[in-house]
Amino acid sequence: MNASPFSSLSDAHQRLQALAGAWRGEEEVAATQWTDAGAATAEVLAEAEFGGLLVVQRYRQRRDGTVSFGAHNVFGFDQQNGLVTMHQFDSMGFVPMSPATGTWNGNELVLERSSPRGAASVTYGFDGADTYRMKLQFKPAGSNAWQDMVRGVYRRVAPSETKEG
Repeated sequence: MNASPFSSLSDAHQRLQALAGAWRGEEEVAATQWTDAGAATAEVLAEAEFGGLLVVQRYRQRRDGTVSFGAHNVFGFDQQNGLVTMHQFDSMGFVPMSPATGTWNGNELVLERSSPRGAASVTYGFDGADTYRMKLQFKPAGSNAWQDMVRGVYRRVAPSETKEG
């Protein structure tokens, strides 16, 4: 009998497992064309799928007790090109033309994606197994300047501590 194709993951796929788990975050949201500046909280549930080949993440941002933004992100690894990929589907309703792609730089995963609206960059910085930082920036089409959108610190929590919504 042949071994399962999921029985031994590449090092790149194993690194994605850092995202898996239940997380709660405190965020600072910058004023943008889409929202006002202010504080937010976030709940993130991420699970390894297909034996760890993908990590599927459900993100919910809350402001003033109400879900203000939500996203489903699917992280993978493009072995042919040596890039981490992230397909994002969110409550803004923009359908991604292509995934964000990027690489690890030490303990930071940096992903970028371009669209006709501009470019987005998201950085996940891991401060150990139970804490990470996320920074989301946007560069409008025709601009050379990155604008902060959201910065947050996320801590691992027990699954029973997360809220559905």
